[in-house]
Amino acid sequence: MPIYEYECKACGHRLEKLQKVSAAALTDCPSCERAELSRLVSAAGFRLAGGGWYETDFKSGQKRNLAGEASTPSTSTETGGKTPA
Repeated sequence: MPIYEYECKACGHRLEKLQKVSAAALTDCPSCERAELSRLVSAAGFRLAGGGWYETDFKSGQKRNLAGEASTPSTSTETGGKTPA
């Protein structure tokens, strides 16, 4: 079940609520009791951990895409005697 964030337009109170995806959005603010709550758009957070993911099970050879590893760009500056246009 996702956690939805709400903010009251009347008093500015913010809250989080664990709800089913099919559940109706909340409308009444628990702080000021007015029907001014609106659902906020927020980023979903998840993590692919453990086995069974592309990084650990489906790549071939020694290819790795791990955080913190910097790729080295090509440093070829050879122009073959031509001047740029």
